[in-house]
Amino acid sequence: MAALWTVLCKELLENLRDRRTLFSALIFGPLLGPLLFGAMVSRIVAQNAANADRPITLTVVHGDRAPNLMHYLAAAGVKVRPATLSASGARRAIDKGDAKVVLLVPRDYAARFTAGTPARIELMADSADNTTRDVAARAHALLAAYGSAIAQLRLQARGVDPLLALPVAVDAIDVATPAGRAIAVIGFMTYFVLFALLMGGLYLAIDASAGERERGSLEALLTLPVPRAALVGGKILATSVYMCISLAITLSAFVGIFRLLPLARLGMSADVGWTTALAFFAICLPFVPLGAALMTFVASFTRSYREAQSYLAAVLLVPTLPIAFASIYSLKPNVYLMLIPSLSQHLLMTSLLEGRPVAAIDVLLSAGASLALAAALFLWTQRQWRNESMLG
Repeated sequence: MAALWTVLCKELLENLRDRRTLFSALIFGPLLGPLLFGAMVSRIVAQNAANADRPITLTVVHGDRAPNLMHYLAAAGVKVRPATLSASGARRAIDKGDAKVVLLVPRDYAARFTAGTPARIELMADSADNTTRDVAARAHALLAAYGSAIAQLRLQARGVDPLLALPVAVDAIDVATPAGRAIAVIGFMTYFVLFALLMGGLYLAIDASAGERERGSLEALLTLPVPRAALVGGKILATSVYMCISLAITLSAFVGIFRLLPLARLGMSADVGWTTALAFFAICLPFVPLGAALMTFVASFTRSYREAQSYLAAVLLVPTLPIAFASIYSLKPNVYLMLIPSLSQHLLMTSLLEGRPVAAIDVLLSAGASLALAAALFLWTQRQWRNESMLG
């Protein structure tokens, strides 16, 4: 234990003198993520709120062929912009951004409408454009409501109860809570938390093995009568200390950021205060030695600082990949997923953000799986440090 403590203090003191390590571990990594997160979420909320409050603007071709429809749209607050375009011209206007949504009224619209047959109209939009998709959906809903109103009037004119055409009435009930709706916007917060956690120990893990090998001090260190377990353990613990500090700074920054986010404008809420931050810290704490052991293990196979940087940059992506799968497949916590490090931490933190209870067994399984894999990596790293290749 004395040797392990000595190695730990040595690594901490050496890296306190390295401005690059301090900047990346305590400033760049912990603060860049929350700032980017806050800017992106603020932009998303502001854009969605503006789109919800802003009246629809429709570019209408041959609107004079459907005067009643134009009056209906104007009464609904739609800004109609007349245009003289062909079908191909409308496509080009949308592609160039001159028009977002184009409504084309065909020549036979009035005749078919008067005859009581379906009067076709064309609503053109680019579904790949995020700023256009919402406008097109709102316009489509208005046109569908107009068609439904005309159908009811026709039935009444013929002495038929319009309710006969509505055999099933569907009441859509949204059971999502304000916190649950917010997950669609803030769900990727956990990615920044885990990434900042790993960034906190990145340069220390590189310097503790590849850096010392490049400087020529590793050979002298390995010749000392110190157990390899103490050497490796001390370096991993030093990396873990930096990762914990980085995690604490990141979570503190998120607490401040969430107080500034205008989520209430979209009917969302997220209780990210100091209590939640402490819970996040406790959930991520077992992942810290795993990340430190993984980076130390990979860095042990490198010969130079630059080589270690290239390998560990790719390693940083590995623990965050399960988060992408969780978002794509909308995974929910269960016993089996709690055995996958990083994914389990993501699911537990997401549950807290949604305001759902977290089962104690899930927390224990998540922590146990992370610590078990960390112990296995520690043993493999210790074995690697016993090889003569470490001196080469």
